[in-house]
Amino acid sequence: MQILMTLTLVVQILSALVMIVLVLMQHGKGADMGASFGSGASGSLFGATGSANFLSRSTAVAATLFFVTTLMMAYFGNRGNSGDGGLMEKLAAPAPVASVAAPAKSVAPLSQIPALPAAGGTSRPAKPTASAAAGTK
Repeated sequence: MQILMTLTLVVQILSALVMIVLVLMQHGKGADMGASFGSGASGSLFGATGSANFLSRSTAVAATLFFVTTLMMAYFGNRGNSGDGGLMEKLAAPAPVASVAAPAKSVAPLSQIPALPAAGGTSRPAKPTASAAAGTK
């Protein structure tokens, strides 16, 4: 099965490259008018109108081969997953997260935190409040 999938992928890549080259080799619609005035397109390898027919038919064959190989790859890739459901159904339900209270940290009251130095470089001691004074006795 893997060999067939690899072979299909190789054929698809080759048909894509061939299709790119064939599209780049084709002339635009404006090139036909230039050929009628002697632009030199009439002296091509396939003749005056032969290149347009050959290149367009070859592009159509390469495009058909590309689409067929794309459908084959989609079929082979999806073949083992039939009846399993979608991707979301395959995912397991997440376990419920237990709610754990964070342990209480001992935090000093604001009155016991020293004051930051002033911008001038001098620091003033913090005024003790009534609650801080009551806690020290």
